[in-house]
Amino acid sequence: MRFGFTEEQDELRRSVRRVLDDAGGVAAARRVMLAGGNHDTATWQRLARDLGLAGLVVPERHGGAGLGWVEVIAVMEELGRALACVPFLSSSVLSTAAILAAGSDDQQQQILPPLARGDVTAALAWLEIGGDPDPATITTTARPAPGGHVLLDGKKRFVIDGASADLLLVVARAPGTTGTDGLGLYEVPGGASGLRRHRLPTMDATRALAEVVLADVRVPETSRLGGDATGWPTIARALERGQVALAAEQVGAAQRCLDLGIEYAQVRHQFGRPIGSFQAIQHSLAELFVMVESARSAAYYAGWAAEHADPDEATETTACAAAFCADACFHVAAETIQVHGGIGFTWEHDAHLYFKRARAGRTVLGSPSFHREQLARRLGLGVDPDETTAPEAV
Repeated sequence: MRFGFTEEQDELRRSVRRVLDDAGGVAAARRVMLAGGNHDTATWQRLARDLGLAGLVVPERHGGAGLGWVEVIAVMEELGRALACVPFLSSSVLSTAAILAAGSDDQQQQILPPLARGDVTAALAWLEIGGDPDPATITTTARPAPGGHVLLDGKKRFVIDGASADLLLVVARAPGTTGTDGLGLYEVPGGASGLRRHRLPTMDATRALAEVVLADVRVPETSRLGGDATGWPTIARALERGQVALAAEQVGAAQRCLDLGIEYAQVRHQFGRPIGSFQAIQHSLAELFVMVESARSAAYYAGWAAEHADPDEATETTACAAAFCADACFHVAAETIQVHGGIGFTWEHDAHLYFKRARAGRTVLGSPSFHREQLARRLGLGVDPDETTAPEAV
């Protein structure tokens, strides 16, 4: 297979980059971070409404652009380059993928058009104790209530853009069930009675993560996406799409780190010559270049497979990309700081922001070790079934 973006896809990338550059690039992320905001509202409105990113993968019949996951990775790579504080991953990728996977036609027609227009944002609330995607750790319950309602009770943590989303998609289980049994996805309005949420303090202040507490939140039975016919497989499929998108974001961030390192190596002088002329620096940057290009290939293939390959291949390529791109971004960001020396981790320099995004990105949708373990199990490589992967902190 010979992969290449079409002219239309390249123009989409250029358009996204122009909007982000006009907003100030990483400087825009700094402004949001210092103001304590959840995302850059003005930039998101331009991306969502002018470029149609809010409904990028929403079918045209529901008011979206009707594009696919190759376009998603093109967009996410640019967002990662600028550390853009916009709810694209949470609303346009994770939530939209969940609605498309689990929602009935009527539910999709009701929920997707406002999302596609950028009028509302959504967030997928599934993780509870941190660490890796394990359905056995989900304890939030959905209890039947009189009058055709359901009571949701539990606590979700590390919900991407969960404090600002207009709509929450909450993963909850029927009382008395365990593991993957009894899980469903429920639509919860952001202003529902009994719903409390607040932003969590995290290493990466450019990505807003929230804690969401549901204290007997009453929703109609019809708020369950897809009714009783859906469960963990559809939720896992949405998470896979998010993992592909996150891998592409990490490629964009890693590429920007490499660019920063190369630029600095050309202008910083020691002993009367640029440090880029020293063999140690040259070898380091060459290694980073190979790592970035390898990560890009993994992410691009995963994006293609998500749209064109069979589900098994898509799952396997997603695991490969999620593990490799997370490791690559973290390594490149760390080495970029080394190239810069002491200035690299000062507040004024952007390198530390990329490092923090890279470190936090290793856990937000599953750790690299988790994805490698899942891939090994699928390939029958003799992983001990009793072996567990220790969760990493966000």
